[in-house]
Amino acid sequence: MNQPITVECPTCGAPVEWGPQSPSRPFCSERCKLIDLGAWAAEEHTIPGDNLEDDLFSGDLPPREH
Repeated sequence: MNQPITVECPTCGAPVEWGPQSPSRPFCSERCKLIDLGAWAAEEHTIPGDNLEDDLFSGDLPPREH
């Protein structure tokens, strides 16, 4: 008998069974999914870039306003 795969929700840490019964996976709910999306939109999450590439292409764009 196979044990279902369980992962932790990236937002709240709740266990989530990986399968069709969990449509928001890896999140436990649509709410946690939207919280994570909001964090990306607010630039609270980032993916590290390449410093050389950033220097090469930073002049192509207008300065960002915060």
